Amino acid sequence: MGIFSNVYQMFKHLFYYICYKHRYMEYHMSSMVIKPMLITPQYIKMGKGVQIRNNARIEGVFCYNDVSFTPVIVIGENVSIEQNCHITCADRIEIGRDTAIAANVSITDINHPYDDIAVPIERQNITVEPVHIGEGCKIYNNVVILQGVKIGKHVTIGANSVVTKSVPDYCVVVGAPAFIVKKYNFESHKWDRTDKQGNFIKR
Repeated sequence: MGIFSNVYQMFKHLFYYICYKHRYMEYHMSSMVIKPMLITPQYIKMGKGVQIRNNARIEGVFCYNDVSFTPVIVIGENVSIEQNCHITCADRIEIGRDTAIAANVSITDINHPYDDIAVPIERQNITVEPVHIGEGCKIYNNVVILQGVKIGKHVTIGANSVVTKSVPDYCVVVGAPAFIVKKYNFESHKWDRTDKQGNFIKR
């Protein structure tokens, strides 16, 4: 049974590669996108070994209210994205290699301002600012990552967090809005607790 399953997976990858490679900015045969809800492959660069589960919305927004954009979504090698992920991009979103994203996560580089109270929010021009997620991160269920955020490498983001500010390397963040609760201490070689500003708490 295992042999047949492996052969089936191999042919499924090959079929997807043949059918969809030409549609992506970059795409590797070892990657797989399973039954997306909405995807704009012409704006996506995807590395080797990427796995994206069911019902993902990965959308490059090229025009909004007659304003044109040039979106680029970069997904690094061996990134795994679980079901129902929502990524919308009008500028640039980068996800570093070996990062794991759990279910129902939302990532966007777009903001809908409310500058004119006489005009519905959806009809006002959007603002955009790139998002960067470093390598080796773990992003748990229901996290929201907003425009302009830069997340360092090997960062853990707890479930249900809303990330509104940038996060340095080797941190654990939780909350809405998210704040740092632990950081790797290269002197003690341990994950030590911090205050909300990321300073180690002295014992």
